[in-house]
Amino acid sequence: MTTAPATGESEQDNVEQTDVLVVGAGMAGLCAAIAACHAGASVIVLEKAPKAERGGNTRFSNGAIRAVYHGVEDIDALVGGLSASERERSEFGSYSREQYYDDLARVTQYRSHPDMADMLVENSRETLFWLQQQGMRFLPLYEWQFKLPDGRIRFSGGSALEVYGAGEGASEALFRAAERSGARVLYQTKALSLIDEAGRITGVIARKDGADIVIRAQRVVLACGGFEANVEWRTRYIGPSWDLAKVRGSRFNTGDGLRIALDRGAMPFGNWSGCHSASWDLNAPDVNELEFGAVFKRDDYLEGIVVNADGERFFDEGADIRALTYAKLGRAILAQPGQVAWQIFDKHGAARLHGEYRVKQSARYRADTIGALVAQLEGMKREACLATVKSFNAAVRTDIPYDPGKKDGRCTQALAIPKSNWALAIAEPPFEAYAVTCGITFTFGGLRVDADCCVLDEGGQRIKGLLAAGEMVGGLFYFNYPGGSGLMSAAVFGRIAGRSAAEAVLADAS
Repeated sequence: MTTAPATGESEQDNVEQTDVLVVGAGMAGLCAAIAACHAGASVIVLEKAPKAERGGNTRFSNGAIRAVYHGVEDIDALVGGLSASERERSEFGSYSREQYYDDLARVTQYRSHPDMADMLVENSRETLFWLQQQGMRFLPLYEWQFKLPDGRIRFSGGSALEVYGAGEGASEALFRAAERSGARVLYQTKALSLIDEAGRITGVIARKDGADIVIRAQRVVLACGGFEANVEWRTRYIGPSWDLAKVRGSRFNTGDGLRIALDRGAMPFGNWSGCHSASWDLNAPDVNELEFGAVFKRDDYLEGIVVNADGERFFDEGADIRALTYAKLGRAILAQPGQVAWQIFDKHGAARLHGEYRVKQSARYRADTIGALVAQLEGMKREACLATVKSFNAAVRTDIPYDPGKKDGRCTQALAIPKSNWALAIAEPPFEAYAVTCGITFTFGGLRVDADCCVLDEGGQRIKGLLAAGEMVGGLFYFNYPGGSGLMSAAVFGRIAGRSAAEAVLADAS
């Protein structure tokens, strides 16, 4: 337990006062700040980053957001009016509560805690419309959907929308809304410890401009992310080799909020050895930068095959749609020799790759024969790789029609590791390969919270005055997650936390 030093209290320049203090300025933190302001509380937000790098992991996101929606009319309302051509060429379908629960349960191997799942799913649709009211704009998310041969697009459910301007757009919209609502943001301000007085959290001690300051608050909301940018914690909690993973998001997410909450006796909860990790270009920097955003993502593995340095395939590239498989692929790559793999495509697969594959920084190889391509892959057991391609091609079930508009069941036969859908031979030149490694996005381990997002201690009791949201909430994701549910959960839990904090402050005053 930490209390504010007497010297800090005596110097008024080093003391701030507010009803609700929010630590972190990503999606969760800003949603908490906006909700608290709307409920009538005064709010200060601490942002560890300088203003130019503000926004946490949200800023690096592609903007996909997964929510329950009832059909085309919901999509129309959320995007502000679909054009006639969009309606004509798009099969939006719907995404029910039951489908959301099913997807969340399947990808987390049925470990997602029922209370956490309920909070996410049951609040998702309403929160999406609330975000729109705060000024966030949406577009149909065409990138992740099934592309039909006739040019139509069939939505696979769930992540039907993306934020206009991706993570940058989401962040800027929420900062505008928070500031318009009256929240004050302190930049380059790091939370060091909680102030605990007689078992109640009454603020934090923070460091700003090299000096420690005291920020008094009636409620503190921790929303400052996981520990994905902390090399030592990754290795400690997720395991060996995770110090070698590349960070896809913010360099400021180092577990500060988790540390100060655990120091106070908060209950650790959820999958502390798990994380969101994807296929990331080998040429990416060790820690991502805002100028790059998502240009290093390599999520089109469905269009070809992926081999390791032994020349062997090591996972089923067609197990399911991209949104339900990509967030666990980084872990699989990290377990391979040298923590590297190569995505291999022929002419037809390469033609379907998204634009980020073509950026100049890509670890890209190209040749007119598969032999010449493999010869360029440094560290590869080339004969084994050629044998893998040959056996894969021979195993493709050509009697099953290929259909990019659904899970088509076009698979391989008699291979140790099958490709369950969209299996096409790697046969038509030119051929392309991309060297990839593991990119970590966010960690799954967090704190136990209740229905009001109040943090529980190790005995299951509320820590008075302390709430949490976003990546800091444990128990929701295990092993994997449904694409787009990260931003959605941040918004849902952030909004609940901010509203709960403000209502508690007002109740104390009445």
